[in-house]
Amino acid sequence: MTKGNKKKALMLLLVLVSVFAVGFGGFMSSRSALADEIKDLQTWETQARELETWNIHYSQAAADLNVLTNLIDGLLTNDNHGNLKPNAAKSYSSEDGGKTWTFVLNDGMTWFDKDGNVKANVVAQDWKTGLEWILNYAKNDSYNVSMPNEMIKGAQEYYEYTKTLTETEGADAAKALTVDGKFSELVGIETPDDKTIVYTLVDQLPYFPSVATYNCLYPLSQAMIDEMGVDGYRDVTWENMWYSGPYTVTYFVNQNEKVLTKSKNYWNDANCKRFDTVTVKMVESIATGYQLFTQGELDHISLDQATTQEIYSDPSNEFNPYLVEARPTKYSYQMHLVYNKNKEDGTPDVNWNTAIANENFRKSLYYGLDLTAYFARTNAINPQSCQNYCYTGNGVAFTSDGKDYTSLVLKEIGLEYDSTKYTRFDMDKAQEYKAKAMEELSAKGVTFPVEIDYYIAGNSTTAADTAKVLEAIFDQLGDDYVKLNTKTYISSIANEVRKPHLASFFINGWGADFADPINFLGQETYNDTAAFYSNNYSYINEATDADLIADYEEFTKLVNEAKAITTDLDARYAAFAKAEACFIDHVLAIPCNYEVSWELTGINNYSKVYSMYGMQGYRYVDWETDKNLYTTDAMKAAAEAYAAE
Repeated sequence: MTKGNKKKALMLLLVLVSVFAVGFGGFMSSRSALADEIKDLQTWETQARELETWNIHYSQAAADLNVLTNLIDGLLTNDNHGNLKPNAAKSYSSEDGGKTWTFVLNDGMTWFDKDGNVKANVVAQDWKTGLEWILNYAKNDSYNVSMPNEMIKGAQEYYEYTKTLTETEGADAAKALTVDGKFSELVGIETPDDKTIVYTLVDQLPYFPSVATYNCLYPLSQAMIDEMGVDGYRDVTWENMWYSGPYTVTYFVNQNEKVLTKSKNYWNDANCKRFDTVTVKMVESIATGYQLFTQGELDHISLDQATTQEIYSDPSNEFNPYLVEARPTKYSYQMHLVYNKNKEDGTPDVNWNTAIANENFRKSLYYGLDLTAYFARTNAINPQSCQNYCYTGNGVAFTSDGKDYTSLVLKEIGLEYDSTKYTRFDMDKAQEYKAKAMEELSAKGVTFPVEIDYYIAGNSTTAADTAKVLEAIFDQLGDDYVKLNTKTYISSIANEVRKPHLASFFINGWGADFADPINFLGQETYNDTAAFYSNNYSYINEATDADLIADYEEFTKLVNEAKAITTDLDARYAAFAKAEACFIDHVLAIPCNYEVSWELTGINNYSKVYSMYGMQGYRYVDWETDKNLYTTDAMKAAAEAYAAE
């Protein structure tokens, strides 16, 4: 019997057993007695999210880091509740309130190649080499520099030094630099011995250890650079990279499949539960993935709207007892408005740029777009669980009395989360702002309806169906006012749409890299070269409307004031909440949604690493699994047990 047929047989048996159990008063209301752990995990990712680089220091993309976090160990990781947990560092501490942080490494860590050949010991110096690479403009193109530059003493100065050196003497001069010389002279990182790393920060930063889960503080062996050269490491592949984590890559075909195999050299083998292999299959769409799942070729699958509704509405469907609502991902999605849009011929889209600069126009969208149907595209059963009213994601930061930072923002903007309805939607308010906007904008020569261009991948039927839902949502504001035009790109939204400034808005999600609101708000500040969305999506720095710029300047001032508070986290969060409320009140972007889908799974979601910041959530370690799938009741019981821990 093939693996697929075995799985089908087990599923059928479970369905029969479940039916039998219901007839006897729910005797088997939680887990099946046939529990059988998965040894070789079969998981999936969509082809649009294929890994683009194997260089863990260069990447800023979750699609890359979800894989790479399994191949190299950082100083810290997270547990299944999101708490910081030792990893390569067995301990960490600060003796001065967070100005300096000391990390002590574990014994027995090594670097090895994909075949398990040991290449070198992992030593404290590797973290200096990794940080030098991050901060070296010629080596890493400014990727991942914002956090070290803002936090670590001398990091900004060294980055500027390498940038100037590159511009005056050429890239080769900067690429020749190592941790000796200028780096050690300027940057606040010391390695008094092979096991100890000491970071000196610009101020007392109690949240700094959370940064140690992210790749900007990941190790790099100088011996590997010596072996392959600077340019060689920049273009490193799975075949020649050095590993130190729980898995190595033993097979990879782009857009098809990658296989991670349990590392025989892993330093933490005795205390780390791992799969023998993890196979990541690249699928065209979730619908394609579902077909693989029904054939027994995947151990879990998220469900699209149509499939969720089909299974949920039919109690006799074999998968109906196994529908599980997934935990939210760490990404907070926004409608990112574009303030310097072009037409397809490259000329400025004056009509749109004038309209979107008007606050009343933006507020009409903020209150007038009922996104419930859009949420249902992700969560057809419980769409309101996707609603999002803040810019910063939930679970990123907490006050001293345990309140989520986002609750402070909700209080500031006067909204209260309601799991039964979409509270922000208020068509009466929207119509008031619409009338004001039409009057003000008509006086400026704006013509109606305002054309709004939204871009999707041309080969995605799922995106096309979602776009139709959005068109209907925008139509509710009146075809005399706005018109959403769905347009397509071929292969790269960055090159074909974003860089030429063709879209009116993007729906995009951001996840925190460490536990502080600056992760989110710092991406939107005005006239800041490190602000990702300001420079790559909204293009606010290219806008000319005085009122719009004044709003951004007010927001930026509040962010900088909050960022300067480093010794009192409650005061810091309160100040950030005021800044975020300013951003939302002026509708400089529109908070949209969280990803909360439904799935069929053989994985206990509450056993996995779970963190709303950083890159550790896809570490395939210490998972509880069951080849027979989790029932709805079983996952509910797991959630209750988790909440009681």
